[in-house]
Amino acid sequence: MQRVHYDDDHLAFGELASSFAAKEIAPHIDSWEDAGISPREIFASAGAIGLLGFAAPEEFGGLGTNDFRYNQILIERCMAVHAGNVGLSFAVHNDICLPYLADVGNAAQRQRWLPGFVRGELIAAIAMTEPGAGSDVAAIRTSGVDAGDHFIVNGAKTFITNGQNADLVITAVRTSPDRRNGLTLMVIERGMPGFERGRNLDKLGLHCQDTSELVFTDVAVPKANVLGDVGAGFEYLMRNLPQERMQIAVGSVGRARAALQWTIDYVRTRVAFSKPIGALQNTRFALADAATEVAVAESFIDRCVIQLNAGQLTPADAAKAKLWATEMEFRVLDSCQQLFGGYGYMREYPIARASIDARVTRVYGGTSEIMREIIGRDLALDPTRTKASM
Repeated sequence: MQRVHYDDDHLAFGELASSFAAKEIAPHIDSWEDAGISPREIFASAGAIGLLGFAAPEEFGGLGTNDFRYNQILIERCMAVHAGNVGLSFAVHNDICLPYLADVGNAAQRQRWLPGFVRGELIAAIAMTEPGAGSDVAAIRTSGVDAGDHFIVNGAKTFITNGQNADLVITAVRTSPDRRNGLTLMVIERGMPGFERGRNLDKLGLHCQDTSELVFTDVAVPKANVLGDVGAGFEYLMRNLPQERMQIAVGSVGRARAALQWTIDYVRTRVAFSKPIGALQNTRFALADAATEVAVAESFIDRCVIQLNAGQLTPADAAKAKLWATEMEFRVLDSCQQLFGGYGYMREYPIARASIDARVTRVYGGTSEIMREIIGRDLALDPTRTKASM
């Protein structure tokens, strides 16, 4: 089906992304997976051809266009050639971190950080999750004590994507006991005394996407590194969560679409009982269901991307997009993997690794259960509560 929300500029950008992913990432995926991390240089290579920070203003090297369709097509093209793990590292940099630096950061901060960000010389991460605080952002305990011209930060974060490679860590820090108005966003930089990286976490999947524990021990963070207003961190995080959830939804649809195509190619050539298994009715029915699920999800996600661009995407609709896309991805990958038989269990086949990589999508960015809670509250089923109180 023709993707009507892409114009010629998006498709040209997609060709650039496809070529880069196929030539610069896909041939190295196996070795990077074994190493458990992608090299920093891949960010610089992507930045050199305009694949990073394209929403940044032109004066800092970006395209100056806050059009999420570019973000979407980059993820899709990476997924198509089994380069999605690196593509998602780019997505954390582009889709999740950039809005804080470009929209919340002041003029001096943008001048200081955005040029290197766009070139891929400064890699970004965001640190919200803690050992005792996952989906409940208000439970964050990493503390920042006002010490005049700086804050003294102590605490720990975990499950931080790009954690090993990151130069700029946008960190949610508690600066007062108020659960909602006590969080502040600070950029903690590589090399600050007391900022240490723990182990690169041994995950079930997404092996070449580095994910780390971060530890802060009496880190002196200058007030010049505070993003926006002190105490407004919760508001900024909530404002950007819909785009983060759209990024996850886009990745899930892209991975499911790629898995569907790998399976179609496989069943056309794999012979059983003297005929291609694609000729069997069960295969046709299974893939018909998968193709329909992908097409329906793709249509909804495309509509949500247009709403996001227009500033009209609600938190509830973003939650619906993430919930539906990630649960759909699980069903489609399971069905496709089954058609590979024993080969679907071999890591040398992309379908096997994709199935493992996809497991976390129903967890990070807010679990499926949290998404259902957001959607359910939006339905105003409890007459004693108003939407404004949710």
